[in-house]
Amino acid sequence: MSDVIPAASTPRVPVRLGGQVSASFPVRRIFCVGRNFADHAREMGAAVPASAAARGQPVFFCKPADALVLDGQVPYARGTHDLHHEVELVVALGADAPDGILDPARAESLVYGYAVGLDLTRRDLQGAAKAKGLPWDTGKAFDQSAPISAIVPAAEVGALAGRSLTLVINGTQRQHGALSDLIWTVPEILHELSKLFALKAGDLVFMGTPAGVGPLQVGDAFAASLDGVVALEGHVTPPSGTV
Repeated sequence: MSDVIPAASTPRVPVRLGGQVSASFPVRRIFCVGRNFADHAREMGAAVPASAAARGQPVFFCKPADALVLDGQVPYARGTHDLHHEVELVVALGADAPDGILDPARAESLVYGYAVGLDLTRRDLQGAAKAKGLPWDTGKAFDQSAPISAIVPAAEVGALAGRSLTLVINGTQRQHGALSDLIWTVPEILHELSKLFALKAGDLVFMGTPAGVGPLQVGDAFAASLDGVVALEGHVTPPSGTV
């Protein structure tokens, strides 16, 4: 049976092996975690659990796979006057989860590697949707809203404990957070996601952002890093269709 329109290409994130980009990672879905750092939850006016037992359920949302930006050149999003940065650890799954709910003890075996990314947010649209009790899609799931670095295999990154995320804008540090401060760890998030979705090889999970989110402007230069092991650099360019 023939297609009536050309098939869309599958987004592929570069993979860095031994310091060289020499492979690619085809992307299936992008899952995102909201309010996964206590300091960010506070700055957004959300309640912070007093203990692990009081965490409730994590907040999930999705971005389309074609929201990825692979070259660091990020057009200022249309429809907003308040585009915000949120630096995040990105988890890349290299194997399908078994049927049913994933055991947290098995979750790390699904992880192929890690990247660093930006969960770009049209904060004004997100705020308006929240105020009306509506979904966040227009604030989160828009074109070019997910800049991402190359993926580095988990074995090369090593243990996440003790590592931290940093975002520098125009030479000034805007965000910094230790991964030990995540409310929900990587295995816990994969376990919780498996209650709602069939996790597959090719899925990406943006793990949430530390405090310090703020606006971006056309011309801004950004540099995101996971302790220098994984890095993303780029610029905010004029909106698409403008010069």
